[in-house]
Amino acid sequence: MNSTEPTITQAELNLAMWRKSSFSGDQGACVETAPLADGRIAVRNSKHPEAGVVFFTRREMAAWLRGVKAGEFDDLSG
Repeated sequence: MNSTEPTITQAELNLAMWRKSSFSGDQGACVETAPLADGRIAVRNSKHPEAGVVFFTRREMAAWLRGVKAGEFDDLSG
């Protein structure tokens, strides 16, 4: 994490409103996202939430979602 980025405690992450895609299926093999109070988006593995969290700004997330919608990452699924 860059030293200029805000820090977040584990307690704050535990209280975050995590959600996962309805496309994740019965096995729950998907990522979860949560908006944070500081405006960032937290992302984690839904099957292993203790493994760590990656943080994105809303601008970064918007760029990534545009790429997903445009099919730029279709080769990564399958």
